[in-house]
Amino acid sequence: MKAIIPPENLTELLERANMMAGVSLAQIAANRGITVPKNLKRDKGWVGQLIEMELGATAGSKPEQDFLHLGVELKTIPINVQGKPLETTYVCVAPLSQIEGLTWENSLVCHKLQRVLWVPVEGERQISVGARRIGTPILWQPDPDELRLLQQDWEEIMELIALGKVEKLTARHGEVLQLRPKAANSRALTQSIAENGSLKMTNPRGFYLKTAFTAMILNKAFG
Repeated sequence: MKAIIPPENLTELLERANMMAGVSLAQIAANRGITVPKNLKRDKGWVGQLIEMELGATAGSKPEQDFLHLGVELKTIPINVQGKPLETTYVCVAPLSQIEGLTWENSLVCHKLQRVLWVPVEGERQISVGARRIGTPILWQPDPDELRLLQQDWEEIMELIALGKVEKLTARHGEVLQLRPKAANSRALTQSIAENGSLKMTNPRGFYLKTAFTAMILNKAFG
């Protein structure tokens, strides 16, 4: 299977994304010689990976934007028939130790959300995976209000992590950004700061955008 060359510029990326609008996942998978899974229980990232491949994204699982040369992160977003997001959006792994001197401006969350290409995809369970269609893409940059909310949540969450209170952080913390256990396997462990300042083992956490926030982005774009 021939790899797709990354887009040279933003115009080319948007052209590729717009060409996918209205196309089913099965059509794209067939063009690439990829088997469509019956469901996404064991293949949670399958849709995102398929679209990354079709658009020529380069980052894979590296901690950088998917189109680093264009300063763009790619995010697929499953939506219901009303066009509302069906789940929170994963941003990146949260650092739980060695966070001295880390600021919002040099955080991975800030870097990843500088400019995002949102690709909505039908996500209702009654629609088979292959029959789900891709929607119109949105190129989004956070406005000053959105940036302020993101920074505020990130700083509050990181302060609690620094105080060793990671276990007390729940998905309810944060207005637009939340912290949740990341690993599919609950036995996966990583180092985090304990309340006495030492290190302890805990489950890895990830930053996620809340659905109310992503719904706002979609509403602004589509009205």
